Amino acid sequence: MNEVGPAELSIEALSGSPRRVRRERIISRAMFCAASASVVVSALIIYALFAEAWIFMRDVDWSATWGQLGWFPRRGIYDMPTLLVASLWTTAIAMVVAAPLGMGAAIYLSEYAKPSHRALFKPILEILAGIPSVVLGFFALLWLAPNVVAHIGGEGGRGSMLAAGIGVGILTIPLVASISEDAMAAVPKSLREASAGLGARRAVTTVRVVLPAAVSGLVASLIVAVSRALGETMVVFMAGGAADAAIKTYSPYEGSLTMPAAMASLASGTDQVVGEGLTFQSLFFVGLVLFMLTLGLNLIGDRFVARVREQY
Repeated sequence: MNEVGPAELSIEALSGSPRRVRRERIISRAMFCAASASVVVSALIIYALFAEAWIFMRDVDWSATWGQLGWFPRRGIYDMPTLLVASLWTTAIAMVVAAPLGMGAAIYLSEYAKPSHRALFKPILEILAGIPSVVLGFFALLWLAPNVVAHIGGEGGRGSMLAAGIGVGILTIPLVASISEDAMAAVPKSLREASAGLGARRAVTTVRVVLPAAVSGLVASLIVAVSRALGETMVVFMAGGAADAAIKTYSPYEGSLTMPAAMASLASGTDQVVGEGLTFQSLFFVGLVLFMLTLGLNLIGDRFVARVREQY
C-alpha cells in the first residue's frame, strides 16, 4: 500500500484565510492610528506651549523675573521664585500627609487586611480619589484652615499654603495607596512563605522582605504623587489664599500662588488678558517651567526604578 505522507507546509498555508488576514490588518492599522493620534496631540500641545513661551523669553526683561517682591504679571513683574517656593511648599506638605497615610493604607490592605476588610476598605479609599478637587478646595478653606491650620500656628478663616498642602495631600492619598498596594501584591507569595519558614513575624516579613522587593513600585507611586501634587490647580487656587497676584513669602502659614494656580487665576478663556504686553505669554512660560520640572522628575524616577527593580 502506498502511504499518504503529510501535506507540505508553506507560508501561504500558515497565514490563514485571506479574510482573517484582512481583518487583522485593519485592526492593526486602527490601533496604529490611535497611538499616532496621542503622539500628534502631545506634539501639538508642546508646540503651542513652546511657541508662546519663546515670545516671553525673547521679549521679557529678565530682571523682572528674579529678585522682585512678588508675582504681579499685570504690572510686568514676573518673579518666578514666588511661584517656585509656593509650589515646593505645597508639594512638600502634601507628601508629608500622603506618603505615610498612603503607604500605611497600602501595607494594611496588602499584608494585614482580611479579604472581607479589604473588599470594604479599598473601594472606600478609591472613592476618595473620585471626589472633585473643587470640593476638597472648599473643605481645605472652610474646615482645614480654621480647625487645623489655626491650631498649629496659622490664622483661621483664610487660605494658606499649609491648608492647600494638606488638601492636596488628602487628594493624593488614594494615588499612593493604590499604586503601592499593587506593587506589594505583585511580590511573590513564596518570599513571604520563606520568611515565615525562617521564623520571622509578619511585621519583620513586611519590612525586611516585602517592602524591599516592591521598592521600585513604591518609588514610582511617590513620583506619581509628587507630579500630581505639583500640578494640582483647584485645591491650591481656592485654599492657597491668593488671587491673581502674590507677595513673595517663605512662610507656609501665608497665602501665595503655585505655578498651576497662577496660570488658572490669570487665564480668562481668551488671549486678550488685561495687563502688560507679555501677561498672556507669561502663562505659557510658567507652564513650560512646570512641564520641565515634571519631565525631569519623571526621568529621574524612571532611571531609579529601572536600577532597583527586582524581577521574579
